[in-house]
Amino acid sequence: MSEAVTGVLAQALADDVAAAAVTVARRLTADAALWCLGPADLPHAQRLIGADPVSVARGCVRAGDLIVAVDGTDDPAVRSVLRRAPAWGATTIWIGHGTRPPAGSADHVLWIGDGAGTDPAAIYYQLWEQAQRWLDQPGQLPPEPAACTAEVCVTCSDEGRLGEVIAPDPSGDGRALVRTATGQELIDALLVHPVEAGDLVLVHAGSAITKLPCEEEN
Repeated sequence: MSEAVTGVLAQALADDVAAAAVTVARRLTADAALWCLGPADLPHAQRLIGADPVSVARGCVRAGDLIVAVDGTDDPAVRSVLRRAPAWGATTIWIGHGTRPPAGSADHVLWIGDGAGTDPAAIYYQLWEQAQRWLDQPGQLPPEPAACTAEVCVTCSDEGRLGEVIAPDPSGDGRALVRTATGQELIDALLVHPVEAGDLVLVHAGSAITKLPCEEEN
């Protein structure tokens, strides 16, 4: 790999880290919890550990929290947690190396290419150091992008939200209780029947319109 290409990739990673650091600072300023999937010696975050990290994360993570994964793409539990996080209302950051995960695998992907010789944990420390600078100067922290306030018809729009099934058909009428970023909702699940607890569905206008894979393939 030429030095020019290496320099471009290094700058791209630096830009990604800087953008992610702003997100971390914003969330922590709003009293979010920071959760980590990765090495035990990473500071500042509470670890999601146990035989079933998905279940642990499901019980711990709340809307507005941050999940940082420091891992490659070969751990199905990491992929599954990151896949489900939007339904829990969590912001995700994936730090790793090797084959880059598909676009959209996390809100921020901080990736080291093959042969770069950088430890992903070092990127975590860079991320924290930059976030800490913003936390030390909260008045300088860039504001969140303005939310859209235009009135939109939810039926006609392309709105689609990720939901995780909590209980299938609790009322016996083809509906399902799901968790989304805004809380628990009882939705119409007839189009995707049958569903089971833990299934991921795309919710549109109060209905599940499709079932989604619970984790990305390698």
